[in-house]
Amino acid sequence: MKGDGRCLKLFLALLILFLQNVKGGEVGHSHNHSHSLRDAKVTVRCIERERQALLAFKRGLVDEFNQLSSWGSESQKQDCCRWEGVYCSNQTGHVIQLDLGYSFPGKMIQPDILEYSFQGKMISPKLIELQHLQYLDLTLIDFNGIQIPDFIGSLTNLRYLNLYYCNLVGQIPSSFGNLTQLQHLNLSYNQLQAENLNWLPALSSLTYLDLAYIDFNRSQIPDFIGSLTNLRNLSLHYCNLVGQIPSSFGNLTQLQHLNLGANQLQPENLNWLPTLSSLTYLDLEYIDFNGSQILDFIGSLTNLKFLSLYSCNLVGQIPSSFGNLTQLQNLGLSGNQLQAENLNWLPALSSLTYLDLSGANLSTVFDWPEAVLNKLPKLVYLRLDDCSLPPPPTPILSTTLYKTNSSTSLEHVFLYDNHLTSSIFLWLSKYSTSLVSLFLSNNNLAGFIPDFTRNMSSLAYLDLSENYLTGFNPDFPGNMSSLRDLSLSNNNLTGFIPDFIGNMSSLVRLDFSDNQIGANPNSFARLCNLRRLVLYRNHLSGQLSKFVQLLPRCAHNSLEELYLFDNVLAGSLNNLTSFSSLKYLSLSANQLSGKIPESIGQMSQLESIDFSKNSLEGVVSETHFSKLSKLEFLDLSSNSLVLNFHSDWVPPFQLGDINLASCKVGPLFPKWLQTQKHTFELDILNAGISDILPSWFWSNFRNASVINLSHNLIRGIFTNLAVEFPYNPELHLSSNQIEGPIPSTLLQASYLDLSNNNISGSLSFLCASAYMSLTYLNLSSNSFAGELPDCWSHLEILVMLDLSNNAFSGKIPMTIGSLFQMQTLKLRRNQFVEELPSSLKNCASLEVIDLGDNKLSGPIPTWLGVSFKNLVILILSTNHFNGSMPSQLCHLTHIKNMDFSMNNISGSIPKCLNNLTTLAKKGNPSLSSTHFYGGSMGNESIAPTNYDDDASFIWKGRMETYKSTLGLVKRIDLSSNRLTGEIPSEITRLVGLISLNLSRNQLTGQITPEIGNLESLDSLDLSRNQIDGRIPTSLARIDRLSFLDLSYNNLSGKIPTGTQLQSFDPLDYAENPLLCGPPLKKMCADQNESTDRSNEDDKDEFITLGFYISMGIGFAAGFWGVCGTLIFKRSWRYAYFKFLNDLNDWLYVRTALIKRQLKLAYA
Repeated sequence: MKGDGRCLKLFLALLILFLQNVKGGEVGHSHNHSHSLRDAKVTVRCIERERQALLAFKRGLVDEFNQLSSWGSESQKQDCCRWEGVYCSNQTGHVIQLDLGYSFPGKMIQPDILEYSFQGKMISPKLIELQHLQYLDLTLIDFNGIQIPDFIGSLTNLRYLNLYYCNLVGQIPSSFGNLTQLQHLNLSYNQLQAENLNWLPALSSLTYLDLAYIDFNRSQIPDFIGSLTNLRNLSLHYCNLVGQIPSSFGNLTQLQHLNLGANQLQPENLNWLPTLSSLTYLDLEYIDFNGSQILDFIGSLTNLKFLSLYSCNLVGQIPSSFGNLTQLQNLGLSGNQLQAENLNWLPALSSLTYLDLSGANLSTVFDWPEAVLNKLPKLVYLRLDDCSLPPPPTPILSTTLYKTNSSTSLEHVFLYDNHLTSSIFLWLSKYSTSLVSLFLSNNNLAGFIPDFTRNMSSLAYLDLSENYLTGFNPDFPGNMSSLRDLSLSNNNLTGFIPDFIGNMSSLVRLDFSDNQIGANPNSFARLCNLRRLVLYRNHLSGQLSKFVQLLPRCAHNSLEELYLFDNVLAGSLNNLTSFSSLKYLSLSANQLSGKIPESIGQMSQLESIDFSKNSLEGVVSETHFSKLSKLEFLDLSSNSLVLNFHSDWVPPFQLGDINLASCKVGPLFPKWLQTQKHTFELDILNAGISDILPSWFWSNFRNASVINLSHNLIRGIFTNLAVEFPYNPELHLSSNQIEGPIPSTLLQASYLDLSNNNISGSLSFLCASAYMSLTYLNLSSNSFAGELPDCWSHLEILVMLDLSNNAFSGKIPMTIGSLFQMQTLKLRRNQFVEELPSSLKNCASLEVIDLGDNKLSGPIPTWLGVSFKNLVILILSTNHFNGSMPSQLCHLTHIKNMDFSMNNISGSIPKCLNNLTTLAKKGNPSLSSTHFYGGSMGNESIAPTNYDDDASFIWKGRMETYKSTLGLVKRIDLSSNRLTGEIPSEITRLVGLISLNLSRNQLTGQITPEIGNLESLDSLDLSRNQIDGRIPTSLARIDRLSFLDLSYNNLSGKIPTGTQLQSFDPLDYAENPLLCGPPLKKMCADQNESTDRSNEDDKDEFITLGFYISMGIGFAAGFWGVCGTLIFKRSWRYAYFKFLNDLNDWLYVRTALIKRQLKLAYA
């Protein structure tokens, strides 16, 4: 019995010891537990093999900041349990926690900043010795692209594993399936792949799983994730996932945090979502809901504190059930097409601190300030930008403005891109002490800025740009000592920058650009912290040196950015070296003259210089750049500068942008460019270079996005060019002397202009690639010949094609109809034959078609007027087209320039031309003909860009080319055909016409009397037809007419008198035998005038036969009405003569009296 008692006591003692070990071995995550483990190190020494394993791990790190200084082999550092980040069991002494994450005491980072704390060469395999390890956190250690070592899966006691943002790559080891006790797994923000996660169900104890930014390679979410029923936190954010969200997620009833955002998932059935009643965090941003409405049952997730449905392609109303989410603190619904008739549900969310409804249509919610500004007392961050917000109505302002409990914590307000008026200032004036950021740009704020910021002691950022503000109220205090950033750009400000601006001593950034404002001595008086000053596009005038003197000396050391371009500053570039911190200097488009001072080369902090579009002159040498090692942007274009560098000069900088257009850089190709290895844009247009393109050029600038060598005399051929252009550059090589064939490697460009060179051969190189990124191809004015290849389907995103002025022949290939994005097609002055390919009608985006000067034939296709709804320019001149003009052409409502001249077109002119509505409107919205393209095109995403069209045609008898003013040209040219019939009167409704040419046809009848309606006409040519009758007098009213040719017709009668018609050359009226009057020498016979007038159909003549008859009748009536009465009425006759006698007597007596008075006065 005694032995049994001893056994029982021994068993109980062992059991108690076991329980203590288990308790001591638990890894707590609380702050207090870490302290208990640290305190245990007073008595515990670590195990030697584990200490060596930790030292081996340290050797795999680069500890630049000596953060692991406590780890070492010295005698005083023997106990690894005392090392920073290492925690041991207080019973066994085994290392159970290695924490180099955020809680690591020596970490030189902040939790909200993604910066690596260590550089890791390797994860030492010696870590496998830490078999008792339960907690491993290596957050933000840069392991430089190594794979996760497989042995991590052997640390089977791990409960917590965090490898967040460790720059790890490759597959996740399947050995992770051995970590069956794991509760917390974070592998996010690495470059890992998840091809096989079949090991994951073995981790049935997981409560936290974060795989954000792991690449699932467009696979579906594994269904077995729904079996991890202990999960409380699941993040699959940005994982390249597709397909349905598994309904098995409904099993995760303990889930509190769910982030599936930024994937290409299809949320067609989310009926399982309400079962996750414990959810506090739900992020589905960027998931495409395919234009459906917000699911109403989201309002049943009443524990939600965070909800993000950003950019989910949602439409319709915001559900009122959102009012049930009373615990919600963060609500983000922006980037959708939502709308709300009211916001009555919003005040129920009284815990909201973050609200983002930007992009929702709130145009009918007139009481939005009441719901948002007055009923959300904890709101800190508010975004209602681009919501079509109406201005608050006056009754609300007067009755409720100060009667409700408004937020006292509101700090950041974004209300830009709305329809707000200056009444919003009154609402915002309440938020005095809390407001930090206020953005009201692009609204309808007008007039003077009221004193709404008087008590805003915390305001640091204020943006009132893109409004209609004209100035500040006279009582505006300017007491904004905390303001750091002020933008009033793009308003209607005039006068000078107010003096109180100069007293904002905390101001760091000041932007008054795009106004009509100047500066005075007090505008910047105390701005000692100013770093960025933006005053471009204003009325700054006078000497640049005087403006610089306005800037306080205390700002000379702080100012980093100075933008003064597009003003009228004059004088020379003075010494700016006192601005020791200046990085960005832009003075372009002013009236500066003189030389660039060499002292500019001493401003060692400069990163960007822009002196373009001035009148600077002189030589620029190496001295100008001697200390500019940080320079990245240089623009000296459009000046009269000469760049004179030694041939062996090696610049101290590496430029990203080089713009030397219209400077004298040549005649030799500048050698120093060979040293520039990181140039993104190179522009040496019209730089006087007359040299062979060096062999190193293309390889040196293969990473550029823009290369412009146009308008030089660069020679050479593209021999053995095999360079890869990774960024699909714009290549501008026009107007040089380049010869030979084009290598296919240039087809890597997105924009290729080789016009006006001596390039020959065929275009067979276009077939060398299956797909090309070309959007712009201009090969005009070269020496190409032969037929066009039939492989245009490779250029599916081509927007502009110009092959004009070459020697191409044959038929236009059918595959040209596969260029669905094409807006401009120019094949002018070649030798193309036969009919237009019917496939061309598929190019519905076409706006310009110029096929003039070829040998094309057949009738004009009817589909020209049906398929091309946006057509602006249609030139088919100088071909062999026949048949009549199809009436479908009248559907071209956007047409401005229609030219069918020099063909064999017959029949009459369609009467429906008055349907050409653009020609029926006076004026033009723009000078040039500009095309904009970009965005998503085919499988490509193209940066938004544009180009200007040009066009060549006969204008006033001469071939002219228009580009900068092409948008002003509205013309119809049907000359040199076989048109018959009369000129339709409907053509006179095209009041926007600038030029009308119907010459050299067989037109008959008279010139319509309404011709004077064409008041915009500058050129009218009706010569060489069979037109008869008189010249309408209304033609004389067209005072803009500078070119007129009516010769070789059958016109008759007198040329109407006016300010214009007599000023033309007599040849303009020649060969009209019956025509007379100036400027012709043939005068009109007087005796024939009345006869001629009787035949005049023009109703505008004043002197007619009826006029003379009326005059005779009026004279007879007046004469006999007076004289006849006196003859036949005796009493009237006596009274009349008596009146005359009495009048005569009175005048005689009155005259005699006046004479007598005058004699007495002067006697």
